[in-house]
Amino acid sequence: MHIVLSGYYGFDNVGDEAILYSIIQAFRKLNSDIEITVLSNNPEVTAKTYGVKAINRWKIKEVSAVLKESDGLVSGGGSLLQDKTGLKSIPYYTGIMRIAKKHKKPVFIYAQGMGPIDKWISKFIIKHMLNKVDKITVRDIASRELLEQIGIKKEITIVPDPVIGLSGNDFKSEWLNVQPFSSYVSVSVRDWPSTVPFMQKIAQSLDLLVQSGNTIIFVPMHGEHDVKASQAVANLMNEKSVIAPGDLSIEEKIAVIGKSKLLIGMRLHSLIFSAIQNTPFIAISYDPKIDAFAQIVNQPIIGHVEADTWTGQQLFDLASEMLTNGDLLQEEIHTRVGTLQGEAIKTASLALELFNSKL
Repeated sequence: MHIVLSGYYGFDNVGDEAILYSIIQAFRKLNSDIEITVLSNNPEVTAKTYGVKAINRWKIKEVSAVLKESDGLVSGGGSLLQDKTGLKSIPYYTGIMRIAKKHKKPVFIYAQGMGPIDKWISKFIIKHMLNKVDKITVRDIASRELLEQIGIKKEITIVPDPVIGLSGNDFKSEWLNVQPFSSYVSVSVRDWPSTVPFMQKIAQSLDLLVQSGNTIIFVPMHGEHDVKASQAVANLMNEKSVIAPGDLSIEEKIAVIGKSKLLIGMRLHSLIFSAIQNTPFIAISYDPKIDAFAQIVNQPIIGHVEADTWTGQQLFDLASEMLTNGDLLQEEIHTRVGTLQGEAIKTASLALELFNSKL
């Protein structure tokens, strides 16, 4: 069987690369002989990193040719169908689906998080295309409700984020092994337009944590973008902190977050990395997907980056309380995530069932 994977791959975003890694691992676990071609912004790196075939996602003639020869398209996961960060994502990803359907190939929507979808044209495009795909799976209730509101009539199944399926015990960090950190709090931040000085709030809380005897390690999840955001928060601190290298591998970033006592995180997949390692986290929301995942694993959200309803002191107080109750919180996360990990592999199984039925 030959499948094509379409997503935000090859852009140096650890969250999306972790999704790709997880989907590939799930398919290979179920079918060791499966052939996978990834549509990537950096096909050479993608092919080398994951041991797959990869082609340039922007060369539409090549994309069409590989879809024609394939047994089906997997679109996802991640937040592909949204118009918050620009108007090109929805036309692009639905366009790839349209090419697959033109070649009469089955299309499987894989554990996507939908939205925000605000523009009427975006809603029109999604309604038109997703009512033609063969199977839709989303990663939270809000995504299903959004699609239903837009007018999707297809059955929509809720499944875990693919990264939840990874075993947290499998990852190690060479960078961490040579560092003298015995106990630390990890932090994942990103830039986000807001009139609320959320970075100052985070910096204040981190200063208080350092003064309480904790080491702070920033873990950039999206290459240079998050390195700059981490540096911006570090520069607002009075106390010293450490910024992990932005080019650490997925495996190393999972290990760095997993070995921390607590994560304070904005990026969704920093929260997921934390959860699969049974590490408690405090979420700082900028998007409904953050709230949705925190709710799934019953971890707190201190507030939203665009809402001036929380303080650095409150974040510190919550972090201190969670550090005190770390063992109990780890057990609770372990229980919740264990169930989700068993369900995550089923998404790949649903996809393979679809593709086999069309052969």
